Amino acid sequence: MTAWHLVTASLAIAAACALPESATAAVPASAGESIYLRGVLGSGAPLAGTQESAGTSTQGADAACVNCHQRSGLGSTEGSIFIPPITSDYLFHDHAHGGDAPPLPYGESTHGNRSAYTPATLARAIREGVDPEGRTLSSLMPRYALDDADMGALVEYLKSLAVHRVPGVTPSVLHFATIFTPDADPVKRRGVLDVLEHYMVEQRFSPGKRRWQLHVWQLAGAATTWQTQLEQNLHREPVFAVLSGLGGSDWGPVHDFCEQNAIPCLFPNVEVPVASDGDFYSLYFSKGVLLEAELIGTELARLARDAPHLVVVQVYRAGDSGQAAAHVLTTKLREHGLSVRDQILTAGGASGRGVAAALREAGKADALVLWLRPDDIAALGSPPAVRHVYLSGLMGGLEVIPLPASWRRVARLAYPFDTPDHRGAQLDYPLGWFSFRKIPIVAEQVQVDTYLACSLMTEVSQHLANSYVRPYLIEQLQGMVEHGLVTGYYPHLTLGYRQQFASKGGYIARLTEEHGTVQVVADSAWIVP
Repeated sequence: MTAWHLVTASLAIAAACALPESATAAVPASAGESIYLRGVLGSGAPLAGTQESAGTSTQGADAACVNCHQRSGLGSTEGSIFIPPITSDYLFHDHAHGGDAPPLPYGESTHGNRSAYTPATLARAIREGVDPEGRTLSSLMPRYALDDADMGALVEYLKSLAVHRVPGVTPSVLHFATIFTPDADPVKRRGVLDVLEHYMVEQRFSPGKRRWQLHVWQLAGAATTWQTQLEQNLHREPVFAVLSGLGGSDWGPVHDFCEQNAIPCLFPNVEVPVASDGDFYSLYFSKGVLLEAELIGTELARLARDAPHLVVVQVYRAGDSGQAAAHVLTTKLREHGLSVRDQILTAGGASGRGVAAALREAGKADALVLWLRPDDIAALGSPPAVRHVYLSGLMGGLEVIPLPASWRRVARLAYPFDTPDHRGAQLDYPLGWFSFRKIPIVAEQVQVDTYLACSLMTEVSQHLANSYVRPYLIEQLQGMVEHGLVTGYYPHLTLGYRQQFASKGGYIARLTEEHGTVQVVADSAWIVP
């Protein structure tokens, strides 16, 4: 974020607050949110700001207030530049130290001494660049061309930005939900829940902190009914955030529910997350099989430079996670002019059924991509005469994938984690934590990810300064994830503004056998598609 963005957002807020309340009726109430979050005026035109001293301007999303003041309105820092909060309880209160008013629950030491803004002083701030005390604002501060209607709508939106009572938070308890879809693997479900329940118990004995309370939301039936079930659960058990959880091939309804209700959904264990640039409240460790598709697509696009007529065949079972991955890969490969065919196996069919016929068809291809589960992989038989074979490591079982020995020479795995020989030290603490508490390891990767989600929530709680505001939680996580000492299965984790996925790459790997032990070895550098 540049200094230009920092001061741009600040003036937008001041401009909004300078208008009389009567101006708010001229535009839809959503116009204020649109200006703040997207830099779009009530008319649909882009927000524009001008820095008079430099003769430069910015507009649209680059001029949006959220770039610097964040969705919560609680501000941020960029190096030595401090971006103040612009919530209603900050703007319209006197910040002179020594007053009778209690300090605000965030960053009181950085508020500075100034009186409360009024329409007149805010108008002067936007026109003359001085604060209520007559002090000159930054020379980088731009001026905004907002009419009265847009400014009125924005000030109404700002009134909603406040540190107030949040559902799921009491003086002594933080309430969390964890969500399981009906098609979630029952073995992994048991492992995830075991970690969560032990973690919740330990939080109850942390002195001076709110204890954590877990609510298990088990969904049932068709995905079309999940929204109603989730709404009913939320009404019955208000929660601050959704923590971990486990999905099958469809997490979309849960993702949409969290976005619509502005509930943080923190690092669920899902193979097919929802990737949307416009969403904010859902954070994932990885893009799962969608990332694997991008990894394989990157490799096939590289091969196609020497073989432009490469023909690719994909095999997956209808309704499984591989269907979404195959769609992503098809889109990517067709952008490079490659021919792609799908061999679709019956949903829920018996292990291995239909695989032999699909492989016979694939024998006419140059590359074969298998989005298959362990039972189907174990039944593969002899490999066809295909030069390049790729499998989903995530669906196939990672390093315990039951790939027949005859396939190992030609087959490669999409591997969205660090390789086993490099991640050992990062697993020492979570595995030791499991061992001390006698937690059975039934699905190591998802259990470690669940532990990591809980530990990140513990760490971020220490930075909230008692400001349990849902968007502020997301913002704090975005800033601190990369500083965590434990990264579990991932070589590194980072999140930034408008980023959903903390791990952004992976390997193309191969299987080797040494002294009777099958090992996963990276066959590429770390790839970030």
